[in-house]
Amino acid sequence: MADEQDQTCMNQIKTVCVYCGSGPGTNPHFVEAAIALGKILAENGVSLVYGGGSLGLMGAVAKSALDHGGSVIGIIPDFLKTREHAMARVQELIVTPDMHERKRLMFERSDAFVALPGGVGTLEELVEQLTWQQLGRHTKPVLLANIAGFWEPLLALLAHMRATEFIRPTLSVDILKAERVEDILPRLRAAAARAPEGTKEMAPELARRL
Repeated sequence: MADEQDQTCMNQIKTVCVYCGSGPGTNPHFVEAAIALGKILAENGVSLVYGGGSLGLMGAVAKSALDHGGSVIGIIPDFLKTREHAMARVQELIVTPDMHERKRLMFERSDAFVALPGGVGTLEELVEQLTWQQLGRHTKPVLLANIAGFWEPLLALLAHMRATEFIRPTLSVDILKAERVEDILPRLRAAAARAPEGTKEMAPELARRL
């Protein structure tokens, strides 16, 4: 019984990293989803880790979490503080010297990852986590918030990569998907509960080498 309780405790989702655009996008559902996700995280006592800006979807998810009493950790590189209007309201704002340090800290501070709609930066951060997961460096859940079908082209590309055997069966990409914001946290929690221990946490020195 004690072992089961320890396992449950170790696999709890206490912090979620949200990757998303610094713009609002063309579909109002994108901003609505960001606001809803921030509210859900706050109401469930789950801290938000995000890119530190106050614009676009980034700003929407963080402001919503804060407005509903949530805890927010913003991690932003120094050169983006002005461009993306670093949010001063957050409980913890970490300014890094570069993007690599930002991504390393976002990984270390998070139990799971969610990708809302976004651009090249969002895609790059998402794919990096999928790559590390595929190579067995971590078992933290990674989920696509497929709002208004935004991520369908990427899902089609991943299917094509499997079909052409560039994603081999022995190196499968275990990516979660949710069309509805209210399904995100339950799916992350279920995946975390299934994850084997031992590879969930990547050693900081290993993360730096990657």
